[in-house]
Amino acid sequence: MAGGKATCIDILVAIVVPPLGVFLKHGCGHEFWICLLLTFLGYIPGIIYTVYAITKY
Repeated sequence: MAGGKATCIDILVAIVVPPLGVFLKHGCGHEFWICLLLTFLGYIPGIIYTVYAITKY
């Protein structure tokens, strides 16, 4: 998780439990709360945002 690159494990965790993937990468910041909200509203939007959040930074 160092160097700003997403590994295969990061993507796998993001698909299984989207908020956990963001939490492990960014901590409990605004990215986590956005992901948690999107996951509650729909599982697929949560996954999409999680993959975006962990690959962007």
